[in-house]
Amino acid sequence: MKLNPLRLNSTDLHFERDFQARLHWSSEADEAIELRVQGILARVKKEGDGALLAYTRELDGMDVMHMDDLSLGQSDFEAAFHALGEQQKEALMAAADRLRRYHEAQRKASGESWSYRDEDGSLLGQKVTPLDRVGIYVPGGKAAYPSSVLMNAIPAQVAGVGEIVMVVPTPGGERNTLVLAAAHVAGVHRAFTLGGAQAVAALAYGTATVPKVDKITGPGNAYVASAKRRVFGAVGIDMIAGPSEILVLADGSTPADWVAMDLFSQAEHDELAQSILLCPDAHYIERVQASMQRLLSTMPRAEIILKSMNHRGALIQTQSMQEACEISNSIAPEHLEISSMDPHAWEPLLKHAGAIFMGAFTSESLGDYCAGPNHVLPTSGTARFSSPLGVYDFQKRSSLIEVSAKGAQHLGRIASVLAHGEGLSAHAKAAEMRLLEQALDLGAEDSALLKALQAKASSTTSASSTSST
Repeated sequence: MKLNPLRLNSTDLHFERDFQARLHWSSEADEAIELRVQGILARVKKEGDGALLAYTRELDGMDVMHMDDLSLGQSDFEAAFHALGEQQKEALMAAADRLRRYHEAQRKASGESWSYRDEDGSLLGQKVTPLDRVGIYVPGGKAAYPSSVLMNAIPAQVAGVGEIVMVVPTPGGERNTLVLAAAHVAGVHRAFTLGGAQAVAALAYGTATVPKVDKITGPGNAYVASAKRRVFGAVGIDMIAGPSEILVLADGSTPADWVAMDLFSQAEHDELAQSILLCPDAHYIERVQASMQRLLSTMPRAEIILKSMNHRGALIQTQSMQEACEISNSIAPEHLEISSMDPHAWEPLLKHAGAIFMGAFTSESLGDYCAGPNHVLPTSGTARFSSPLGVYDFQKRSSLIEVSAKGAQHLGRIASVLAHGEGLSAHAKAAEMRLLEQALDLGAEDSALLKALQAKASSTTSASSTSST
């Protein structure tokens, strides 16, 4: 097997053209997939559980006749956890603990309600509340992903989501013990052994058995991505994920085998995954390529790695580490490793990345499983405007406005002018009616109500002053 990733030099005449051609990946879904997904969503929306059972028999090869056969709860998760060996239990608990601590810190930093009173005594602020119910999609089939359970469920749990519903395909009916154990550790409330577009439809629209959720998170195949795109609006979604990516900025100070394996760690996901090395040292690039060729035969997923590296991989010589940072910003990669003796010298130059891994000892795979930050990251350049999955994805914010009687006199005049300017007279009149000089026109009953409001405002102001004193 000859590993032959694209070799480029940033000084090449056609570097930009060749580089962009290698970066290109179309997010346009296959037309046949789109039509199939459209049909699945429509049928699940119309037929509910009946459609889910039919698709599970057809697509997952499971001989099921009742939704009870597809439903999992706390007792199933707990039993799966206790069925694990001690080493797996400890690893799962350690990873979950680090994730929970990181997301707790994230919630405290940016997820609290707040308010203040202005000089007129009006209260302004923001109320942060968790979503009532979310659905997390956990891929299944070719592989099992307990890490996806942790990464999606733990920030939802930390955010205070009322109910976390998991869907996970189990082709042939084979349930993965580690996935169910992760659900136990991460606080999933219930689960269904459903996958594909039909699982997304069930979460988005609800059926007699599967509850309708407010938001769907988690990665999946092209059918899942297409379905999430189509149901957005009926529910929220986290993102439309593309193929996995890693970009390594190397100054030549890290063992070449380490960097080679880091590039492999994303290439092994699938043939469309992208692994790129940027380095100013030509000799070091040669060493990394030699390491990759030597290590390839030791990889169980060597065939996938080979296709990924040969079709989408690139080893690029830059003029400097500064230029490497500039090129990285233009890519906005999902995973960005600064494989440097002094990573903190380059981190300030990097603006766009899903996650930044700093230093030779920080392999991207540690972030995938147990470092603490979330591994659900923006792909395909969307890190220019998107963020990793976090507590904030499972919360919503409501503005708080309580205008005092004094504040209404000031703000009412401003609102009146602007509303008249827009031709919205009812808006203007609603503000003007709160102006006390116009309250003389009130009838007897409304005048009495106004006096009660003024008395209440006066007592509140007096109490506030006494408290401050």
